[in-house]
Amino acid sequence: MSADQGFLGLSNPESLLDRHPTLSGTEIVEQLVPPRQFQSATLDSYRPDRDFPSQGAAVAAIRNFAADSGRSGGLFSRRRAPAALPGVYLDGGFGVGKTHLLAALWHLMPDRKYFGTFIEYTALVGALGYAPTVALLKGASIICIDEFELDDPGDTRLMSRLLSDLVASGSRIAATSNTPPNALGEGRFAAQDFLREIDALAARFTTLRIDGLDYRRRHFEGHAATVADGDLDAAIAGVEGEITVDGFDDAVRHLASVHPSRYFKLVDGLDAIALTDVHELANQTDALRFVAFVDRLYDAQVRIIATGTPLDEIFPEEMLAGGYRKKYLRATSRLIALTAGHL
Repeated sequence: MSADQGFLGLSNPESLLDRHPTLSGTEIVEQLVPPRQFQSATLDSYRPDRDFPSQGAAVAAIRNFAADSGRSGGLFSRRRAPAALPGVYLDGGFGVGKTHLLAALWHLMPDRKYFGTFIEYTALVGALGYAPTVALLKGASIICIDEFELDDPGDTRLMSRLLSDLVASGSRIAATSNTPPNALGEGRFAAQDFLREIDALAARFTTLRIDGLDYRRRHFEGHAATVADGDLDAAIAGVEGEITVDGFDDAVRHLASVHPSRYFKLVDGLDAIALTDVHELANQTDALRFVAFVDRLYDAQVRIIATGTPLDEIFPEEMLAGGYRKKYLRATSRLIALTAGHL
């Protein structure tokens, strides 16, 4: 079903396909703050699971890192005290609260400070150029990088150089990832050919391993929710606010025409999106774009209404068995929450 077939008597409901966002370097910089649901995150509002002591230990370590912010940056030997390292790296599975802790750290640090996803920082370099980006970010009290991932050699070289220059300026770095720093890039490209760069990245961080269960599964069990075709109109009518309606294939094709760094503007102002005729994805490039889109939907807390295959079943087994498995599992967890309708 396409958007122009009409719902609830509307001959032309809004569509994602009508949105063609542009993004300047200035606009990227303005967005380098925690997502909406973490705008008031604190260490005290984080609720460690007592069954996983590493969560409480991470809270204490983040508090100490913030208190230690007056120390000089620079690159120190791994044999020195962990507090001497200029960066902290939160490694753990999805749904254990890494982004909450990262945002809480950002709130504790003095201005100037930045918070963004890995893709936003690489997009900033693309928009401004390398030297202007360094000039803008250098000297910041903290640079928080959420979802730190190396998908290709270009990212590896860029981030190794960027973090080196920023640390040399006295900035401190904090990052989250589903992958330990010394294993970045594994299964995605010939990471063994870039061990020097990857080891240089890892050496800048004190790594905090955070174990635990996906907190979203504490509230939402089972599969991503779907609605029957005959119930779609009623589901759309129940949305208070702005909603777009698109066929799944149309939306996936449109994502290919928009750079992932602009996805946050693609969903700006929306309260919900409806996707019809959802099915399993066959192309990994499409799947990775959709994962990036889901991340932005989750950041903006945009509900999803879907017909067809449950959205947690759109990534085939061969994709889940590959190097992007953790990305897909994170997206699956978020899709279950976004379709539950209780954001």
